[in-house]
Amino acid sequence: MTTPRGFRDRADDSLLTLIGEIPELIRNLVIAEIDAAKAWLSRTAKDGGWGALWAFAALFVLFWSVPVLGTFVIAGLSSWWPVWLSALVVFFAMLVITAVLAWLGILRFKKIGERQNPVQSIALDVKEVRDEL
Repeated sequence: MTTPRGFRDRADDSLLTLIGEIPELIRNLVIAEIDAAKAWLSRTAKDGGWGALWAFAALFVLFWSVPVLGTFVIAGLSSWWPVWLSALVVFFAMLVITAVLAWLGILRFKKIGERQNPVQSIALDVKEVRDEL
């Protein structure tokens, strides 16, 4: 007799029959899990690829919008100053901003060197335990 979902009713099967089917059931379960993992990995890779593409497109547009912003600022300043002075002021302002951002990046990289490596921490713990004994 089969159930509405198509599975066979095993209530009348003997214990030895059920035990004999365990390897096949485990094999089917492992195959189903591997197939599910492959499908998940495929969907995740596809979504990650599309996400990376959209992020790259956004960065591309942002990259080309920075000169437009600079031109806008130069045009705005040129109503008070000559165009060459406006461009020079914007150039030096961008240099100052670049220097500040680089300095912040250098400080962040220095923090990496100050942290203790987990492997060094374990080695130090092992050394402490050996010295105690």
